[in-house]
Amino acid sequence: MSHIIEISSFDAPELDIYARTSENQLVNRANPAEAMFIAESPRVIERALDAGYEPVSCLVEKRQLAGEARTVLERLGNIPVYTAEMEVLAQLTGFKLTRGMLCAMYRKALPSVREVCGNARRIAILENVVNPTNVGAIFRSAAALHMDAVLLTFDCSNPLYRRAVRVSMGTVFQIPWTFFDKEDWPEKGIGLLRELGFKTAALALKDDSVSIDDPDLMSEEKLALILGTEGDGLAASTIADCDYTVKIPMSHGVDSLNVAAASAVAFWQVGQKNR
Repeated sequence: MSHIIEISSFDAPELDIYARTSENQLVNRANPAEAMFIAESPRVIERALDAGYEPVSCLVEKRQLAGEARTVLERLGNIPVYTAEMEVLAQLTGFKLTRGMLCAMYRKALPSVREVCGNARRIAILENVVNPTNVGAIFRSAAALHMDAVLLTFDCSNPLYRRAVRVSMGTVFQIPWTFFDKEDWPEKGIGLLRELGFKTAALALKDDSVSIDDPDLMSEEKLALILGTEGDGLAASTIADCDYTVKIPMSHGVDSLNVAAASAVAFWQVGQKNR
């Protein structure tokens, strides 16, 4: 059973990991074995546990100990479970959105790009997508719409940042993912994808692009769909290295979609081969 510890002050040191530790500090690049992330809500925490992530401690609204959090607490083992009334916890920004439960968990070592792509036929690549809300939304769409994996370039927001995990509804624990090494993108990364049998498709608004439902594109056995950073989109060098340049047809004079919305449209279309 978990060890229940009641706290009465927002300033309690036990809350540091939840209230006063930055995302970069949690990543702990100096000591990756101690790197952590924060999962929010019972459902998301359960998905992390299902994926084999190790819990460190939990923070639970007192009334939820016998409520929604109860079944999750039964799975957590003998870890500290800090609890307080909502008057204390409300001082944590956004806590009311978590359905009364936060859990600090250890990160896992990331697999290689080759390992992530091993059994995949449809993958998404995010190039410098820096907004964690967009990253989380893209993961949720990727998991729901038949993508097999997600790869991220070095400057993307981390999928285990608290907001990304929350927006993804825990799907970051369900779909394989990893980062390219900084020096490997785009030339070496796209070269590796070709070696693994993937055709690459850059999602970009170019005159020489093909529609997202292009028959040749859809018939590719293995396809990597590449989405670019908010605002500027994909780098010109990335587009030039790809086998296809692809666009989503627009109407009413709209020139583009938010990258998360565009990902959902594109994943639904190219993921049909996986259905």
